[in-house]
Amino acid sequence: MAVRMKNPAKVLPDAMTGIQHLYQAMHKGGVPATTLELVHLRASQINGCSACVDSGVKSARKNGEADERLFQVVAWRESGLFTDAERAALAMTEAATRLADRPDAVTDEIWDEAADHFDEQQLAAIILMISLTNLFNRINTTIREPAGATWG
Repeated sequence: MAVRMKNPAKVLPDAMTGIQHLYQAMHKGGVPATTLELVHLRASQINGCSACVDSGVKSARKNGEADERLFQVVAWRESGLFTDAERAALAMTEAATRLADRPDAVTDEIWDEAADHFDEQQLAAIILMISLTNLFNRINTTIREPAGATWG
């Protein structure tokens, strides 16, 4: 498939500035980088965004994530390779990404489990990662951004 247009964040440069500020704030939230990378990868898998899955795997590897764990993110519930905190973040990711699957997408049970592992600042960082990833996924799938493309 051919890309439909240049990335909107490159067409409207002020958009990229805002995205970069959110990204920087999120990474100062106290959540391990590997957990944020797992969140990004899982949301991108759900949304079928090949550009974000590709970049997410590369970024996770740079942050020290093992291939074995990356291969199992898609089936994290059945894998014994993830911590309880990572599982809570991945459950939050799935619920917040699949909003239309049920009326109360992020249930109290999902929220409480995440809140047991992360403080308010960390929860904010995870929510921002989920939200930004969903933004990236929607942009990339709409314009048909190919895997391997960069936002820089």
